[in-house]
Amino acid sequence: MPVHRIEVAPAPGRADPRGQAAQRQAVALGLSPSAVSTAQVYLLQADLSPGQLDAVRAHLLTDPVTERSVVGAAPAADGAVTVEVHPLPGVMDPAAASVELAVRELLGVDAAAATGLRYDVSGLTPEQAAGLARRALANPVIHRVTSGPFHPAAFPRGSARTEDAGPVALRSAGDDDLAALSRRAHLFLSLEEMRAVREHFGALGRDPRPIELETIAQTWSEHCVHKTLKSTVRYTPAPGHAEGVIDWANRPGHEVLADGSVVITNLLRSTVAAATHELIADGVDWTLSVFSDNSGVIALDDRFGVCVKVETHNHPSAIEPYGGAATGIGGCIRDVIGTGLGAQPVASTDVFCVAHPDSFWHSEGAEPGADAPARPGQVRFIDAARRAPGPLPPGALHPRRTLTQAVAGVRDYGNRMGIPTVSGAVSFDDRYVGNPLVFCGCVGLIRRELVRGSARPGDRVVALGGRTGRDGIHGATFSSTELEHSSADEFAHAVQIGNAITQKQMLDAVLRARDHAQGPLFHAITDCGAGGFSSAVGEMGAALGAEVHLDRAPLKYPGLTHTEVWISEAQERMVLAVPPAGLDALRRICAEESVEFADLGHFGTPGQELVLRWHGAEVGRLSMRFLHEGIPTPTRHAAWPPDPPTPPAPTRAPEPHATTAPPLAAASAPAAPARAATRPHPKDALLELLGHPNIASKHWIIRQYDHEVRGATVLKPLVGRLGRGPGNASVIEPVPGSGRGVAISQGLQTGVGDPAVGGDPYLMALAAVDECVRNLVCCGADPARIAILDNFSWPSCAKPANLGALVRAAEGCYDAAKAYRTPFVSGKDSLNNQLKYTDPATGQARVIEIPFTLLITGLGIVHDIATCVTSDAKSPGNALVMIGRTDVGVGGSHIQHVVGAGALAAALPPAAARVPVTDLRLGPASAGLVARLIARGLAQSAHDVSDGGMLVALAEMLIGGQAPGRPVGAELTLGDDYADPLIAFFGESPSRYLIEARPQDVGQIKAEAAAAGVAATVVGWFNDSGLLTAPAEGLSVLVADAASVWLRPLDW
Repeated sequence: MPVHRIEVAPAPGRADPRGQAAQRQAVALGLSPSAVSTAQVYLLQADLSPGQLDAVRAHLLTDPVTERSVVGAAPAADGAVTVEVHPLPGVMDPAAASVELAVRELLGVDAAAATGLRYDVSGLTPEQAAGLARRALANPVIHRVTSGPFHPAAFPRGSARTEDAGPVALRSAGDDDLAALSRRAHLFLSLEEMRAVREHFGALGRDPRPIELETIAQTWSEHCVHKTLKSTVRYTPAPGHAEGVIDWANRPGHEVLADGSVVITNLLRSTVAAATHELIADGVDWTLSVFSDNSGVIALDDRFGVCVKVETHNHPSAIEPYGGAATGIGGCIRDVIGTGLGAQPVASTDVFCVAHPDSFWHSEGAEPGADAPARPGQVRFIDAARRAPGPLPPGALHPRRTLTQAVAGVRDYGNRMGIPTVSGAVSFDDRYVGNPLVFCGCVGLIRRELVRGSARPGDRVVALGGRTGRDGIHGATFSSTELEHSSADEFAHAVQIGNAITQKQMLDAVLRARDHAQGPLFHAITDCGAGGFSSAVGEMGAALGAEVHLDRAPLKYPGLTHTEVWISEAQERMVLAVPPAGLDALRRICAEESVEFADLGHFGTPGQELVLRWHGAEVGRLSMRFLHEGIPTPTRHAAWPPDPPTPPAPTRAPEPHATTAPPLAAASAPAAPARAATRPHPKDALLELLGHPNIASKHWIIRQYDHEVRGATVLKPLVGRLGRGPGNASVIEPVPGSGRGVAISQGLQTGVGDPAVGGDPYLMALAAVDECVRNLVCCGADPARIAILDNFSWPSCAKPANLGALVRAAEGCYDAAKAYRTPFVSGKDSLNNQLKYTDPATGQARVIEIPFTLLITGLGIVHDIATCVTSDAKSPGNALVMIGRTDVGVGGSHIQHVVGAGALAAALPPAAARVPVTDLRLGPASAGLVARLIARGLAQSAHDVSDGGMLVALAEMLIGGQAPGRPVGAELTLGDDYADPLIAFFGESPSRYLIEARPQDVGQIKAEAAAAGVAATVVGWFNDSGLLTAPAEGLSVLVADAASVWLRPLDW
């Protein structure tokens, strides 16, 4: 059949946002196109008459008001160069799927569709235009780039593969052979684990078949079973290291040995989970499901529960950030759908950790100066001058592309599903260059009687949703090993592109089946995430066994082997345990919602075995007991602290703590000039901090997301009359009209845990929980009704110091959860986050480890959304009250990064070099005090003091309070309570809040604080000057100037 081509472009005089974005990306690469115009390309393979083709063009694909279209390829403007970007064959093309459905509805014709983008670039040579496409507009993992219009004669056809090979000769394999097989086959099992598999099949008297090995590798992967956090760890502190801050002897599962080392049985169960179970035993009665389902569930009220899950999608996002982030948020949404008997997703979150965009040239071959100079008035990242940009490590994507594409992935998936993305954060550190972190979360609403479900013998194994393809194969095992510079080529098959429309249809079908008039049509539901059917069926049938007929699974294209069908991680699929009596009703619902339905087999087999069939023949048989309990559990060795760090140079971020890693700046880059050890002026420091990308406005990201779809958002990420001030947390009302809200926020305090600045992961965990609680409390959440989640993202824990850091962070989670009475209800770990590559200059092996990263996500119940407050300053004449006390330590803070450790050390007392410490009595007491002040209407606005310190927090309040004709300013009067203004202004001590209060309420606030044993100090007054001033310190800054600096750095 012929292939037809249709182009759709903006009509003359209409804006071309894609072209404008491409032009900005070209400028960022140092190119100077005079214009870039774009067109959407549709390729249709079908027998269509000219009239039918024109009907598709005019009535289906073109908006007659804003677009123009043509059949074929329109001529390019004089002098313009045409390049096109199209998905590679086999890559999910969501728009094409929608076109195929629409053509079928319009004409009754089955057509195969593909899409692409055309760029007509003026002012560049063909080579420059092709380079722009390769470096900024396409990813070779999923795209092809063509010069000129792409119009193939026919679409590629899938070819049948040979069936899986016979049994793998494992019983006769030596240790070297086992290790080689594990790596070659992408199993990524340890030698000890491979030996256990060999022993098991030796006892069976046969060798394993490939599908059985793949099933074991998936089930035993770090990604799925969390074997490091669940292992027994022997933790050994360095001689002479003070361990008094942690009470090792009085913790569950901990044994202190005579030599001072500590043996911890099941690190996760003895720390994070232990805190939750102890809190439940001590009266926390509002958790409904913890650590036992796809997400954690807490009570919202007597009828409903709220569930939450946050996961990482780091390795896929390092290779293809758009698809990695989109499928990350899609997978978290499915976790919520797959909780109990099905929850309704109501909100989502995202957090990105990436390298600084201006730290690296845009390609390995770029020369210094290839990037564009700063535009007039452009604020480059404030400490960029301290180190010249260097080349990207081999195998790494440029951080600007990583961030822009990850944002686009979350945006497209969440917006298209109709789920508001309401909360998130971005953290920049050059050590994320080779392994960026993408955290995706989802919040759901579920009726309390539906919180639990389980498969029963005789239930049918039913798959709903997307079709199965080769995309995502080995995703679980790939995510369980370190990245290498060749990973993009070796694991391109692990990349997935999601289709939000398919998932929305599937969600609608699931909710209809859940709410059926005769009761739920299924007994259990889970998503096909990492490991695909292997994981979903294997977990649901762990206690029952299951028989699965893999040939019944709907396929995207022919030619898949049974192993590929079993382990594919193709997106938008759920597995349900359906009683036979419910099959027909479920099948009808799926037909009405245009959702694929497949009856793959049944749960319950003799001996609780997993039996896999292909066209009737048995191709796999495994004991569920061996699969889920047979993994070896060696004792792992941890140590702390690591080798004493070299004092940090005044760079943007501390150098990598990995002893095998070189400095991230290339040897050829010019050395940074030494900085004079002069005391920084508060105004200069404030403006530099406001321009730091960790602190600067994220409005460029936030405004791409729909915050109000579903109509339940009470507080959005940006606040104030102009909607540009940073909020503390977002609040939604899951049950419309109930008046009861859920606040959502995060805590991320990587600097406090960085050993390069004397940090401690234990203190990092305390600070992260404290920050999360502060954010929630500041908007009106009840601190007695906050639940939290942990996401550990760590470099390889094969290194004892890294595992020691993980132990300390987990111990900090235990202590913080107990002190704040915030139970952990779910969580996830992602280990092996590092990039291994060969230095092209020296030929030496290098490793860049990410910094120890712990993300805490929190949900807080707001009993009455009418009491919510925001962070923006409200009225001149009000008092500014600091709640909490300021620690002298500024180690790991942003002021240390922007001024430089040496310069700051010369300006401050020696004690200031240490990281701040969270007080586990004052922290909860301060949170409780602020919550009471808000509930009683004594706080007109509230903002937590975090990154950048008090002066930055106040500037953010004033920026949010600005409105046309309504200047708002503030005058600080620190008094004698603060020994050093730099520490008072810029220290990042935890457990502190800024409260705006009416003058008549100040006395009551101080009395309440005194009763709680918490400091409350009037540190200034709001006025209508439009200035932020501190006369005693010589500080005077126009709020408009501060806003300009704060808004610009990430205004992409």
